[in-house]
Amino acid sequence: MKNILLAVTGGIAAYKAIDLTSKLTQRGYTVRVMLTPYALEFVTPLSFQAISREAVYTNTFNEQNPAEIQHITLGDWADAIIVAPATANTISKLSLGLADDMVSSTLLATNTPKFIAPAMNVHMYENQRIQHNMATLKKDGYHFIEPGEGFLACGYVAKGRMEEPLNIIKFVEHTMDASNVSQSESSGYFNDKNVLITAGPTVETIDPVRFVSNRASGKMGYKIAEALVEKGANVTLVSGPTYLEPPQGVYFLSVTSAEDMFQAVKSVYESQDVVFKTAAVSDYTPIETLEHKMKKQEGDLSVTFKRTTDILKYLGEHKTHQKLVGFAAETQDIKKYATGKLKRKNADVIIANNVGDTSIGFKSDDNEVIMYFKDGTERAFQKADKGTLAKALIEELERRWQ
Repeated sequence: MKNILLAVTGGIAAYKAIDLTSKLTQRGYTVRVMLTPYALEFVTPLSFQAISREAVYTNTFNEQNPAEIQHITLGDWADAIIVAPATANTISKLSLGLADDMVSSTLLATNTPKFIAPAMNVHMYENQRIQHNMATLKKDGYHFIEPGEGFLACGYVAKGRMEEPLNIIKFVEHTMDASNVSQSESSGYFNDKNVLITAGPTVETIDPVRFVSNRASGKMGYKIAEALVEKGANVTLVSGPTYLEPPQGVYFLSVTSAEDMFQAVKSVYESQDVVFKTAAVSDYTPIETLEHKMKKQEGDLSVTFKRTTDILKYLGEHKTHQKLVGFAAETQDIKKYATGKLKRKNADVIIANNVGDTSIGFKSDDNEVIMYFKDGTERAFQKADKGTLAKALIEELERRWQ
């Protein structure tokens, strides 16, 4: 990979694209830049031209070389295309197949790997329509670089900042390297499959200070996501609050509550081929969430809870072509509960472990599991670190489903 086409759209984070151009050229890449009309409100072509020493493109109809069709030639020339920053408007246009400027025309006219680095207000980013549009593009093969959290131009301190240039480069390089491996070496079941993984705990809020959660760390789900990326899968990772960094190459959705996780999973479920339901979702959530901190009072305290949506059951009831892998964290009668869950939830596989054993339970770096299959067979895996175990589980599923 040596040629990068950088598409800059109309957001305040466009200034970061100048730094991204600089860092790419310093790493030896040849960088050509496209700017949308709205991007020109924030940055100038001369800034990019001075750094890249390459032509900058702003108008589909301004053909600099009459022997070429610019937006076709550029797409063919590039080894990868990065859209940074990617606004809500551009993401939505691409998901609908619109082509009304240089950037959208080029992206629709090429099969070159495409990377999207969103940057926008947090409420825009979380808007259901934008999430749907991003899920559509993910299904179509676009790679998303998750925005960071911090101070936004609108004044919020929240998620929506374009990822830092160096991290964008690392993401692109890692993904392209993994893609090259998968194309040259992998013809396994998961190659190019859309795979959804849920991981971590959920947090159910009582008041601004207190909440109910569980001990799940998310480690197993994150390692499975990592193993699937290496297999060439298109991975969507929906995660509750953890201290873990999302694996490179995944489309990452951060959620908090059980309802948040359910809505995120439901929004992308139809486009998935396989689902790994590793998250430890709260079974109950407070009926009432208090706006202000609950004050200490004399006597005992009672909080009334209601059932949350059973996500695994919902997926089992609504699956069409998907394969469904559930997890069962148990402390006793593991086979009984796991096989019962397998049948009730209409899953294809249940992977069970004994969380009562602290050496393989929540937050541990190791695990030991048994896979229970729909056909009545089972496969036990001895204690190993979660990274090694994740790869072994994927290999077992690949062997059976291939």
